[in-house]
Amino acid sequence: MDISAIALQGLEQASTQLDAAAAGIAGAASPDGATLDLVTLSEEAVALMSAKTALSANLSTLNTADQIQKSTIDMMA
Repeated sequence: MDISAIALQGLEQASTQLDAAAAGIAGAASPDGATLDLVTLSEEAVALMSAKTALSANLSTLNTADQIQKSTIDMMA
């Protein structure tokens, strides 16, 4: 099991989630000035926060994997 590969896959998924939420917010903007659907906007805001948390968690995992790899190399030297 490669921790770095798992973290990178998680980063890709979070990035996709972030893009989808941003597109949803951009699509909610009404060019004719009509009232926007607040439920949709709040769902997209939650999706943005979720993507941010996932990105942060996967970056931390990637950092930890790097530290483990460095420690392993140091032990071999």
